[in-house]
Parts: sequence; structure tokens; C-alpha cells
Amino acid sequence: MRRSVAIFFLAQILIVSYLVHSCWTLITLLVVDGSNDAISRAELPGPNSGLSVHGKKHIIPKILHQTYANESIPAHWIEPQQSCIDLHPEWEYHLWTDKKAREFIAAEYPWFLETFDGYRFPIQRADAIRYFVLAHYGGVYIDLDDGCHRPLDPLLSYPAWVRRTLPTGISNDAMGAIPHHPFFLRVIDALPNYDRSWLLPYITVMASTGPLFLSVIWRHYNSDGPLEEERVRVLFPDEYSNHPWSFFTHHLGNSWHRGDVRLILWMGSHWIVLTIVGFVVGFAVIYGIWTLYGRIVHAKNTGRGLSLKRRLPFWSSQQEYELVERHEV
Repeated sequence: MRRSVAIFFLAQILIVSYLVHSCWTLITLLVVDGSNDAISRAELPGPNSGLSVHGKKHIIPKILHQTYANESIPAHWIEPQQSCIDLHPEWEYHLWTDKKAREFIAAEYPWFLETFDGYRFPIQRADAIRYFVLAHYGGVYIDLDDGCHRPLDPLLSYPAWVRRTLPTGISNDAMGAIPHHPFFLRVIDALPNYDRSWLLPYITVMASTGPLFLSVIWRHYNSDGPLEEERVRVLFPDEYSNHPWSFFTHHLGNSWHRGDVRLILWMGSHWIVLTIVGFVVGFAVIYGIWTLYGRIVHAKNTGRGLSLKRRLPFWSSQQEYELVERHEV
């Protein structure tokens, strides 16, 4: 029995180890917040003091990218869109419609066209195109539901930047980069490998092209120790919204969200309870497997069926079992 117990616990350890290994990147995202790469308030000029980070040249091209299905922008997004255009009169502006996005992929990245066309949800193509245009042209991408509160020129002094999102990881709603930055090259190269369908549409989008996908690639990228000029800098919430010195304003969005998002948001707000329930269920499953395993082993050792074994606790030794059996006879 001791050998059987050892085999059982070894199997459980191997299963848990495999699960931890498979989810390790997601686990580390809970504790790695990007603070080592943060763009601090101290290094940014004030909103009215100048347009360059002190001592640094602009290296990101002055190109503003946005995406939408067509050129008929919904009325509630006209104001934030126009705020960014008005604050950057010298910048190029590109609105990547579905038609333009597909033509661009077909012409410049035909190897990705099959994956691009095969995406189940339009938002996946909207996610993907933003990575490709930043990798190809460079510039700044901003979601249509994000307005500009001040000129973004100070952010042009960093080779690449993204926004921190809560509770974990980074977002893909506002990003900037020089052309062919190694991070965004890795992102577009990884897209086909992450093209998988999950149970819920929200998780499918998040994990295949959305912020969760981008956060995983960001974590892997930073683990490789990029050179100083290849770092991806991170804007934290205080620097990108809600304050007079912040760069962005946020408006009504989430146009692609479906009913399953309510479940995800509920789970996010009750994660402590769900974690406790998960541990209880997990231990219950292990206990159930252990009980069944013990009965099978005892039945095999005694040559009797499982019905006889039910008279004894699963932890009884074979010697004890034989004594009880002789007594009953």
C-alpha cells in the first residue's frame, strides 16, 4: 500500500506541476506590473511646458492610427477622434477600415492573410491590424473611445510604449512604437500560434489578439532581457487618464462586448470567493480520486470485489482487512 500511496501522490504532483508550468506566465503577470519600465511623471514635461522629454529626441514617427469597420464613425466617438486630430495638426492620420486593413495585409503580409480572414470575430481583425501597422509604419495607435487630453509628442521619445491595465498586464487601446520595433515584430509573428477558440467569445478575443495575448507576449519579451533601446516603456494610470497632466480621456466604448462579459466581470469582482471555492472543489476532487484509488488497490490486493471493500475505510491496511474478514467468517 505504501508504494501505491507514493505513486498516487507522485501523479498528483506531476499534474499540478504541469498545470503550474502551463499557466506560469499568467501567474507571473499577477505580480509583475512593469514598474521597472514605467514612464514616470518626473521625466515627462508638463502639459504646457514643452513637447519633448528632457534631453531626448523624437524617434517615433508622427503618425496617428485608428481603426473602425468603415468611415462612418458613430456620433459618440466623433468628439474623442477629433480631439486627437486637432491636437496633432502636423501628424499623418490613418483610419484603418476593414477594407483598407485587409488590402494592407494582403499586400504587405500575405503569410498572415489566411489567419486574418479566418478570425471569428471582427474585433480580432481590428486588434491584429493595429499591431501590424505599428510594426510596419510605426507611430501611435489609439482606440476611438479614447480622446486626447494633451499633445502626445513627449511619448515620441521612447522606442515603444504601452499602457498598464488593471488588475494585470498591459492594454492594446493606446500604443506607440518606432517602425520594426522588435517587440511588435514578435507580436505579429506570434499571432497565428495564438489563434485558438475558447469556450466564451470574450476569452477567445482576449487570449488570441486582445490585451491578454499582448500581455503574455510582453512578459516573454521582457524575460529575454531586451537592450535599453529595445525596451517597452509603460504608462501607468495616473499618467494616461484622470488627471490634468494625463494624456488621454476615456469615453463610451466596449462596442464588441457580448453577454458573456457580464460573467467575466462578475468573476473578476468576486475572485476571492471563487478562489476559495476552487480550492475546496480541487481538494474534494483529489480526495474523491484518492478514495476510489484506495478501494481499487485494496480490492486488487485481496482478490475481492469492491462491494466487500466498502465495509472498510480506504486507509485500512491489507493485514487489518484480512483479520476482519476471518472474524466475520
